[in-house]
Amino acid sequence: MAETDKVSAGGNARVEGGSSLPSSGDAFRDLVALMARLRDPVGGCPWDVAQTFRTIAPYTIEEAYEVADAIERNDMGELQGELGDLLFQSVFHARMAEEAGHFDIDDVVRGLVEKMIERHPHVFGSATISDADMQAGAWETMKAAERARKSQDGMPSAIDGVALGLPALMRAEKLAKRAARVGFDWPSPEPVFHKLQEEIRELEEAIAAPVRNEAHVAEELGDILFVVANLCRKLAVDPEEALRGANSKFGKRFRAMETLARARGQDFAMLSLDEQEALWTDVKTGERSPGAA
Repeated sequence: MAETDKVSAGGNARVEGGSSLPSSGDAFRDLVALMARLRDPVGGCPWDVAQTFRTIAPYTIEEAYEVADAIERNDMGELQGELGDLLFQSVFHARMAEEAGHFDIDDVVRGLVEKMIERHPHVFGSATISDADMQAGAWETMKAAERARKSQDGMPSAIDGVALGLPALMRAEKLAKRAARVGFDWPSPEPVFHKLQEEIRELEEAIAAPVRNEAHVAEELGDILFVVANLCRKLAVDPEEALRGANSKFGKRFRAMETLARARGQDFAMLSLDEQEALWTDVKTGERSPGAA
């Protein structure tokens, strides 16, 4: 796929060959028309025409994370572009659905508007909601009713609607939160620590088994991660945000270690683990010192 064709990945408002579509003055309609042109089996972009819901889904997830990244960095220019890329993903999926006879982008927008009006009776109706907490509770009640209506077998579950495509750590936290709403929960963080210690012991036993079962080891590691997600929930900490922070901290310290090694005339990769650990300690000490940046 040529760079001029790579609209789905980069948000470039040009089509095959570098030519532009005429503007209607309606930016959203221009975007919808552009998507139709890209998906044209005769004159469109071969890459875009070849895509399916499944092949595009990873790009959709990636674009959502890039939006979050721009927000985290408070880069408004980048956020504008990333929001455009994410919007393009919605239009892409809607176009493929229209081609298959399922729905079109107008159906998507109308459905969204209707849903938001229904979920905000205190704004568009006569209901009274005094604060954000009350609104959150009402929102969840309405969503639960929607899940019950959508249940295929008439037997709705408290964990219906927790998307399979979510990052696993985020999905773990959401599954546990749903279970907690119907009473399946620890009363406080302390029992979660006990459960975590129990799961760690089970992992140690799995690793120490005379014949190690790697699938069982992976299962026990998964149990630990699930309990950690629950601990985050009990402590009102977003697990994804906490892990992103840890990743950022590790990256900053690791780069500082490499920089410190170069300043000392050392090749970091050639140092022993003890020497690398000493650099790690020096970096952490420097972070705590009053004069540290």
